[in-house]
Amino acid sequence: MRKKLYILLVFLSLTAISFAQQKDGTYNFLNMTSSSRVAALGGTIVPIQGSDIQTVVSNPSLINPKMNNSISLSYVDYYNDINIASIQYGRTFDKIGSFVASVQYNDYGTFYYADETGIQDNVMFSVSDYIINIGWGRQLNERLSIGSNLKFAGLQYENNASFALAVDVAATYVNKDNWVFSLVARNIGSELYNNYQSFRSELPFKMQVGASKKLEHLPLTFIFVYDNLQRWDLTYDDPLDLENNYDPMTGEMKKKNKIDELSENLFRHVVAAGELNLGKNLTLRVGYNYGLRQNMKSPTKKGAVGLSYGVAINVYKFNISYSRSEMHIHGSPNFLTITTNLDSFKKH
Repeated sequence: MRKKLYILLVFLSLTAISFAQQKDGTYNFLNMTSSSRVAALGGTIVPIQGSDIQTVVSNPSLINPKMNNSISLSYVDYYNDINIASIQYGRTFDKIGSFVASVQYNDYGTFYYADETGIQDNVMFSVSDYIINIGWGRQLNERLSIGSNLKFAGLQYENNASFALAVDVAATYVNKDNWVFSLVARNIGSELYNNYQSFRSELPFKMQVGASKKLEHLPLTFIFVYDNLQRWDLTYDDPLDLENNYDPMTGEMKKKNKIDELSENLFRHVVAAGELNLGKNLTLRVGYNYGLRQNMKSPTKKGAVGLSYGVAINVYKFNISYSRSEMHIHGSPNFLTITTNLDSFKKH
């Protein structure tokens, strides 16, 4: 019991120390997901226990022995020529716990060199970044599990290169009413090297807390996530003032009343999602990320920005999951994930 308490205290200590690291920047791709299921459910964490290996990159406390010998392949058709691909594999060892290794590669395409006037010289260069992740999870008792990711991230933009090392820590608790609660601290670490600037870039640290509940008499699971727990005010000043937030006479921002300001800040953190199982072979998913909508919407045409949705089907021994995320009015990335367990192909 003392050992379990010690592990939990270490987790909480790392979480507290990390509150100082709160800036996004060069390594913001660490918060991107390639998982179709995660994207369909809002793009943050998924506080649902099970055997689905594609949920653990953002929440390593979900790693468990059911994922032993599972493999997952994901592909994202992002904007224009941007493509994202990843692979995951799980393995369990009796004495030390369960592990999931993954590699994600983001290819941003090729670009022409050009001078300051925009004249191209027909010579091209490539831009890409990648994440190598090793996740570990362990069940401490029937209700509490913990996990951690060790991540090596790098980018190659023309002749510019950068590398960083980061850790995620997470805990998941299931209460007597079968509510599932997860707390995750992501991207604790620092840049190790870069050759294009004289200072080190900060990693995009964030904390997320989520809860889910599967209804007793309906195959529906509700999910609620509070994103960016470490920072209350997620609003920003738009220099273009597309929504007329500044007084044209004084040039000062129009003040909102306390209730509007409180609700605006609160809901920018909230992600709500649901997952409906229609039998054993079909699952429907939908999510709504209000913060994403506020950051990416256009005042003249808001559309369905912030909404995500998807479907999963079981075919033979494979689970095929597809989703779309309405990130902007000018395009919605397509996510495709195929998952299977290699043990299912063994003859009994």
